[in-house]
Amino acid sequence: MCLWDGLWPVAQGNEMSHARSTHDALDDPRNADIGIYVDGAIVHRDAAVVSVYDSGFLLGDGVWEGLRLYHRRLAFLDAHLDRLFEAATYIDLDIGMTRDAVAAALAATLEANAMTHDVHVRLMVTRGRKVKPFQHPHLSQSGPTVVIIAEHSKPVAPVSGVRLATVPHHRGLPLTQDAKLNSHSKLNCIIALNHALGAGADEALMLDPFGFVNTTNACNFFIVRGGQLWTSTGDYCMNGITRGKVIELARGDGIEVRERNFSLVDTYGADEAFLTGTFGAQTPVAEIDGRLIGTGGPGPVTERIRALYRDLIARECPRASTRSCGPRVARALAKPINKRPRPAVPSDVTLRFGLRRWPVLTPSIGQSD
Repeated sequence: MCLWDGLWPVAQGNEMSHARSTHDALDDPRNADIGIYVDGAIVHRDAAVVSVYDSGFLLGDGVWEGLRLYHRRLAFLDAHLDRLFEAATYIDLDIGMTRDAVAAALAATLEANAMTHDVHVRLMVTRGRKVKPFQHPHLSQSGPTVVIIAEHSKPVAPVSGVRLATVPHHRGLPLTQDAKLNSHSKLNCIIALNHALGAGADEALMLDPFGFVNTTNACNFFIVRGGQLWTSTGDYCMNGITRGKVIELARGDGIEVRERNFSLVDTYGADEAFLTGTFGAQTPVAEIDGRLIGTGGPGPVTERIRALYRDLIARECPRASTRSCGPRVARALAKPINKRPRPAVPSDVTLRFGLRRWPVLTPSIGQSD
């Protein structure tokens, strides 16, 4: 049984008996038979493979984005594409596709899977297949690898909130690896999470290089003190799209937001705390390092933020919308997916999907213009 609280289901009974995380989702049997986009073709998940010489597999050399589909529309698509192309530019990775072509590939993947709502999308781009298993970028001579995984995915929020443990692994300075990069190289965060799991927590709270509270291994972090919303300066954390929306919504609603340095002393004494991310939107924090935060569940400011965010999603992705996709996606769907030298995938042809064939129709997937 699952009870709903707005966009977020709440597990009841033994549905979520495993360790909690900020990416828990209800099981959906349809995911066993999805099609995955791999370099211009959509194939059954069991046949979706990349080379063992791929830069992402060998070295973690790539960038990615996570997106959510609500009511046939990808939320904040332009912002996600901005971040993807900015990261690719920084690491000198030629995606090999225009923004329109990437949007078309996303739309084709969702349409081939007949997906309309409560879908999480993982868009990944690596430097591609290498001729030898070494790090030099000139060994990637076949162009980039582009993979899109879209899954039916209803987030499950823990009833009481997640538990955080502060770990010794911090988010480093930009001169090592800039935390703003959504890169395939996530080992620092994985080590931090393993440390937190070993301490009996659900997620790791990571400090910045100077010991101030920064972020978690997977989400951005907020606390509430005296009705004010506090978050880090943003210098050492992912430039989260949900984080930015929360700051904008709070300020627009008259909530004072302070982007500042603060310590564990401030954090332990917070009235409320929550995490933000594309998958779970806003996840309440119950305890940090064994200390109860507020009541252990979402407080009044957190609930207000969640309501504001639900309203924003409702405006961006209307439930009963009859609007067609935005002009960028519409233009892209009128042309082949431009991914050379691999075969193009026009929107008006049938894609081979495992042993079956699925028509690709013009979808209403995009964002408000």
